Amino acid sequence: MATAMAASALVPPAAAVTRQRTLLCVPATARAPREMAAEVAAAAALGADVAELRLDRLSGFAPSRDLPVLLAGPRPLPALVTYRPKWEGGEYEGDDEPRFEALMLAMELGAEYVDIELKVADKFMKLISGKKPETCKLIVSSHNYENTPSAEELGNLVAQIQATGADIVKIATTATEIIDVARMFQILVHCQEKQVPIIGLVMNDRGFISRVLCPKFGGYLTFGTLEKGKESAPAQPTIADLINVYNIRQIGPDTKVFGIIGKPVGHSKSPILHNEAFRSVGFNAVYVPFLVDDLANFLTTYSSPDFAGFSCTIPHKEAAVRCCDEVDPIARDIGAVNTIIRKSDGKLVGYNTDYVGAISAIEDGIRALQPTETTTSPLAGRLFVVIGAGGAGKALAYGAKEKGARVVIANRTFARAQELGNLIGAPALSLAELENYHPEEGMILANTTAIGMHPNVNETPLSKQALKSYAVVFDAVYTPKDTRLLREAAECGATVVSGLEMFIRQAMGQFEHFTGMPAPDSLMRDIVLAKI
Repeated sequence: MATAMAASALVPPAAAVTRQRTLLCVPATARAPREMAAEVAAAAALGADVAELRLDRLSGFAPSRDLPVLLAGPRPLPALVTYRPKWEGGEYEGDDEPRFEALMLAMELGAEYVDIELKVADKFMKLISGKKPETCKLIVSSHNYENTPSAEELGNLVAQIQATGADIVKIATTATEIIDVARMFQILVHCQEKQVPIIGLVMNDRGFISRVLCPKFGGYLTFGTLEKGKESAPAQPTIADLINVYNIRQIGPDTKVFGIIGKPVGHSKSPILHNEAFRSVGFNAVYVPFLVDDLANFLTTYSSPDFAGFSCTIPHKEAAVRCCDEVDPIARDIGAVNTIIRKSDGKLVGYNTDYVGAISAIEDGIRALQPTETTTSPLAGRLFVVIGAGGAGKALAYGAKEKGARVVIANRTFARAQELGNLIGAPALSLAELENYHPEEGMILANTTAIGMHPNVNETPLSKQALKSYAVVFDAVYTPKDTRLLREAAECGATVVSGLEMFIRQAMGQFEHFTGMPAPDSLMRDIVLAKI
């Protein structure tokens, strides 16, 4: 089980191994028993399969008084009872004996699952010998808050947990890089083949995909919170997002995986858009956020054909050109790739849909107010200032020049502006110089940097005074939709074009590369306007 997705290719066909549907578990973390019981009812209403009762979160917990309240029948959901000590990431600070007694009482009162930590599992097993009801499954868990061990070490850990007599193995590790998650997927596949029930999850943002993709690899259970702020472990998604955004009920061994590669990537709305578009055309795929530090390592690790395509965003668009086996000529000229497709032979092909998306959005924004000949671009002959010299800046500069615009590059770091300017034959300015740059009226401005993106919503790349020289202003930032740059440009009388329009159009181009189908134009537009 050397690398990565050697593993995903090992996912057995449904016929070969009896697969249980991955359960969705909501942690109940309230401080009072009746509030916790209300959380369980809310979890059931949202579609959860199991509720985890985190007894260590309760204030003044008295087992004989509180457990009958929490486990009174009829219960809306099966209960997984956890009483996590501080030394394993929980809040309980007392001795083991009272904790064990509380877990035994939970078993007697009908809890369907009880979680005990590997470090004390043998001790607990001796205590409950012959007393565990057949209806109760014992989860023996190991939590590593530092890293994710090697595949061999994880395999040994599974064997160690099985040796305690566990009904279900639970291993939670921490990702230092997203490639760590591949080792957990390998272990899930291995356990699936051996028919060993396992909960295998990787914590924090780099491990997020483990929580969404576990049904593909045979995980017994995954956790989703009632709402943001009620997490019981780092980077847990909400149950609503698992069901409604990621369509987790439809994920199986044959589901293709797509996603957005970036750093940061948590702000991206692409999963909302692509997952709903996939669902609308009946395409068996899921689209997830990949928080990636090293693009080449990521692509090498997740090399299975099941990892079929990727959107690529800041800061990886230029590195993607080098990582692809083939690059579309336009993307190569731009020097940036925002779409990667894995072909059936395993080769990676790079495209750039930012280019068409942004330029067509700006053209249509101008045409809406100033009708022009459709055969001629409204950019032809116009002075077109691009702020930013990264992947998106290159795409807009290349696109505007191809349409006949006179392009100028401005960047915070002058050397980078000069580098791009030399590449396409355009003058370069620093952002400071741009403040006083107004050789003519009616110029077009395109911001391709992250200045003004959430949470830094009060930032803007150019002062309001300087904006008075521009007739059209485009901002690639779309979170928030109404950036400070666009607000101030509109106040100066400019035509403004939102980054959302570029986002919609580049996403439609990506969808067509991913699926080979025409993009559902009106649906994708409606999703963006309604949810993003």
